[in-house]
Amino acid sequence: MSHMPITVWAFTSLVAIVAVQRLWELVRSRRHERALLARGGREHARGQMPWMSALHGSWLAAMILEVVLLGREARVGLAVVAGLVFLVGQGLRLAAMSALGERWTVRVITVPGAPPVDRGIFRWLRHPNYLGVVLEIAALPLVHGAWITALVWSTANALLLVLRIRAEEAALRTDNDYEAGLGDRPRFVPRLTSG
Repeated sequence: MSHMPITVWAFTSLVAIVAVQRLWELVRSRRHERALLARGGREHARGQMPWMSALHGSWLAAMILEVVLLGREARVGLAVVAGLVFLVGQGLRLAAMSALGERWTVRVITVPGAPPVDRGIFRWLRHPNYLGVVLEIAALPLVHGAWITALVWSTANALLLVLRIRAEEAALRTDNDYEAGLGDRPRFVPRLTSG
């Protein structure tokens, strides 16, 4: 391990920072979950959480293992583009967290009767958080050429998100008049014109 290139150490440090960020987000989510449940919130799609936790945790480990065990090299051009895409993903997720405030959680929790959040990034997209996750899962491994991790975990994430979004939108339609508030917004790609 001591003879690993500096880029591998730098990449491992970057992944560790992302892991710490995810742990901080879980702590924040737990606090929000308690507050929402105390206000009469209801949790939906609980069975999806173990799968999501496994996917995200294994993604962090897999990209490092791929880089170390398969000797993936960092390519400057790819690293720069992937790094920028990853930062866009981070920006989308942070914008979603900011707009949702206390209603942001990693679990699907709705408070019946609460209006849907339609401010901030939600003026343009229904699912900026999930778009951000899609970009992050694809891009971060590519910073150091871990294309297998990018491909496999992106595919698994896409399959899980189909179920997740279906469950979340059903819950929001039932409890929060979702279609009236956000039904005209695109899910992932903002419209370039207002017409």
